Amino acid sequence: MKKIIFFLFAMTLPFFMEATSLWAFLTYSTFNSPKGPYVETYLTIAGNSVKYVKKDNGKFQATVNILMTFKQKDSIRSFKKYELNSPEIADTLIASTSYQFIDEQRFPVPNGTYDFEIQLADKNKAVKPSPFTQNVTVDFPSDKSSFSGIQLIQSYGKSETEKTITKCGYDLVPYVYNFYPSIEKKLTFYCEVYNMDKTFGPGQKYILSYYIESYENNIKLSEFARTKKAEAKSIDPLLTEFNIENLATGNYNLVVEARNQQNEIITSKKLFFQRSNPGAQVVYSDMTAFNVQNTFAEKINNIDTLKEDISCTFPVSSGLERSFIKGPLKQADIKTLQQFFFGFWVRRDSKDPEKAWLAYRDQVKKVQANFGTRIKKGYQTDRGRVYLEYGPPNTRSAQYNEPSTYPYEIWHYYTLNNNQRNKKFVFYSPDMVTSDFTLLHSDANGEINNPSWQIDLRNRIEQHIDLQDKETINSWGDFAKDYWDLPN
Repeated sequence: MKKIIFFLFAMTLPFFMEATSLWAFLTYSTFNSPKGPYVETYLTIAGNSVKYVKKDNGKFQATVNILMTFKQKDSIRSFKKYELNSPEIADTLIASTSYQFIDEQRFPVPNGTYDFEIQLADKNKAVKPSPFTQNVTVDFPSDKSSFSGIQLIQSYGKSETEKTITKCGYDLVPYVYNFYPSIEKKLTFYCEVYNMDKTFGPGQKYILSYYIESYENNIKLSEFARTKKAEAKSIDPLLTEFNIENLATGNYNLVVEARNQQNEIITSKKLFFQRSNPGAQVVYSDMTAFNVQNTFAEKINNIDTLKEDISCTFPVSSGLERSFIKGPLKQADIKTLQQFFFGFWVRRDSKDPEKAWLAYRDQVKKVQANFGTRIKKGYQTDRGRVYLEYGPPNTRSAQYNEPSTYPYEIWHYYTLNNNQRNKKFVFYSPDMVTSDFTLLHSDANGEINNPSWQIDLRNRIEQHIDLQDKETINSWGDFAKDYWDLPN
């Protein structure tokens, strides 16, 4: 799809769309109920991207035409076609700020995999809607325990009457994004665990745990981890929150797990999110509380060498580790650096951390040989960082001499981090002189997602005027779209 833009993948699979100036963000979660499974959608519309018309009462209102459809092959399993009206406003200047309006819908569908299609169009503009389609899987086995999707919550309160946003006696206002800026101090979420009574027997105890882990290496953050004992039921809801005031900038997973008394995982669910928090007051004591006596880290006794060895781990570091590298690393003494470095590799391989370091160092050397430039070390380049973080791509399509585009490469990964499938990266060299290729676009979690990547790639010969247009017509010798669709 060429005009529904920018989607970030997570367990709730959010995507951000810009369809001819209409800006919206949609996420969804799957739930089960005594009446059967359903998909719940959360849609927000940017108030400054729609056209308002004056009503008879003198106030202004915008209207968005929406069509959501769940299909299996050629059969429509569920759909809704409706108009979403904005709240009435007295002055359209209100909409020019951060004004938004939100919509929530539920679609009852049985277990299965669906093509979920959404079409949006501003009713007050003569614009043809553009569809976006994404696979959605609903899977709640009747004889096994499972979690619902994880729903992020903006606010909640006791429900007085049953509404679409009501669950387990609470009205839950969704937090539609999976990005938390520094002004957000809490992460609140809701989920349900099903059929624990069939796993353990009604009323039996089990352990419900929830925590935040680093996305890059799945390391649990102890200060953001909670557990509680629960009684096995057919449906057990969880509504809780974390104070994330001091959660460092980075990519994370929110994890929920149900464990038995032997601490074995029965079922779990993860949700990807991002945090921007440059002012976080981070405590690094857990990262440096290691005895390095008689270890490989103690043998590195040159402080400049040690700082470089730590710096080159940045591509595979967690958000907390990156904040250390960007900050305290510069003033830390050699003992602290040795403790950090040793702890870094213990967290990756507790049995043989030195082996893990040496294997990574070999990759750093390989990246330096292939992607290093006169002014950047290999691990500091975008291609080097991606290579170290995700490994070598399964396919790498390189075009350096196309007549209409800057030199570029498209990397294709069959699997990323064991939970993302069929992900791609577009690198390009707009200066056409150095070999430092910049990441232009990717559809992977936490990466730059550029709706205009094909336009930007062709700015070598075109001066693009319409900033809303994301389509381009291939010229002779231009294979970028082909390599993206069918990498080789």
